[in-house]
Amino acid sequence: MAVTYNKREPPHNPTGAAAMGRLSTHVLDTVKGGPARGVRITLTRLDGASREPLKAVLTNADGRTDEPLLIGDSYRPGRYELEFHMGDYFAAAGAAQASPPFLDVVPIRFTIAEADGHYHVPLLCSPWAYSTYRGS
Repeated sequence: MAVTYNKREPPHNPTGAAAMGRLSTHVLDTVKGGPARGVRITLTRLDGASREPLKAVLTNADGRTDEPLLIGDSYRPGRYELEFHMGDYFAAAGAAQASPPFLDVVPIRFTIAEADGHYHVPLLCSPWAYSTYRGS
């Protein structure tokens, strides 16, 4: 049996205005089974050997940022890196972890290819393991 994949549907846009790309994230603490509040996240644009720091934020009570990491004029295709400072988060939460932490800063490098796409890069993390995916 052949497997077929559906192409992504364009976002619903009832106003007819031009689509706007954006980058968002959230962090889930898999030890407590819920959102990770107060995680420091840094966003960097990568261009060859060059690194351009763009933003540093903390997650809110829902484990999300209060606004998209990139949107409007700041959003553009390219290579990026998110760094999630999970060692500090788990230390503040009182979670059992190694000293020094096994996972301190978790980097995720990814490429934005769509000029008007929504890229959602979540992190599911414990002191010992993590996973990510392109969400919606």
